[in-house]
Amino acid sequence: MFSKLAYSVFEQSIIDYHKYDNVDQPISNPYPKEQFEHLLYMKNWIDTVQWHFEDIIRDPQIDPVAALVLKRRIDASNQERTDVVEYIDSYFMQKYASVKVKPEAKINSESPAWAFDRLSILALKIYHMNEEATRAEATQAHRDACQAKLNILLEQRTDLSTAIDDLLKDIENGDKFMKAYKQMKMYNDDELNPVLYQNKK
Repeated sequence: MFSKLAYSVFEQSIIDYHKYDNVDQPISNPYPKEQFEHLLYMKNWIDTVQWHFEDIIRDPQIDPVAALVLKRRIDASNQERTDVVEYIDSYFMQKYASVKVKPEAKINSESPAWAFDRLSILALKIYHMNEEATRAEATQAHRDACQAKLNILLEQRTDLSTAIDDLLKDIENGDKFMKAYKQMKMYNDDELNPVLYQNKK
């Protein structure tokens, strides 16, 4: 099952990151580039680093100049994240290229890769919510509230994993088809962002 494979890779990436817990720690992807797992690991590593970027930038004492530098890093990370999602969709487009699509087949509201994107973020939520649910110095009320949230996240993981596997099965059987759209982000493009292209004049 693809969802089980993906989640295990996401968990490995999160655990590997937290050995150092440093946003500047370079990725050491354990999977060869030709393996699908390589893309999954890269995807989650980007998400994990960005998760901690978002924590840092919310520090009320952060230096404004440092915050601006970090905002630029978050923008770059968002673009990298989108690029990897598109690579994952390309993998599935190639994998199912020979499938004969049935005349009544329908398109799904999101591509497989964007569903895996949600699973990657969910893995991070589960990891960090579990930390809070078991944090020894927190109050019992805090731990209980976080455990209740964790239970919901775990249920969501089951549902999302099932939905992903069902989607891939439907695509493989020709009951659904996929299209991979470029995200066409505009804010990083100096030809499309008015602030950027006006400054070029």
